Amino acid sequence: MRCVIARFPFDLTKSGVLASMKGVTPELVTGESVIIGRRQYPVKQVGAVITGQDRRDFTAGEVTRAMTRLGFTCRSLPEASATSGLTPLEEASAQLGTPAPR
Repeated sequence: MRCVIARFPFDLTKSGVLASMKGVTPELVTGESVIIGRRQYPVKQVGAVITGQDRRDFTAGEVTRAMTRLGFTCRSLPEASATSGLTPLEEASAQLGTPAPR
C-alpha cells in the first residue's frame, strides 16, 4: 500500500511492517499506540522504525492512518489500570504514599 508520511511516499505492506518490528523492544506507551503481533508499540516508535525518519518529522495521525489501513489495531490511549473503587482523593493519596519518617 502506498502512503505518504512526512511528505515522503512509502510502499508499506503488513508483512513488511511485521518484519521491520521483529526484535524491536516496545517503549513505554503514553499516548497513541499500535498493536503489532502480540506487542503494543507507541505510534511514533513504529513510524521511526518503518520510515527511518526522525520522530519530529511526522505526526502520530499519519502513522495511525497508515497502520489502520494495513489492518493493525490502533489505540488512542493506553488502557487504564483497574481501580479498586477509590474516590479521586483516596487514589491521589495512595499515589503520593506515606510521609517519610523524620
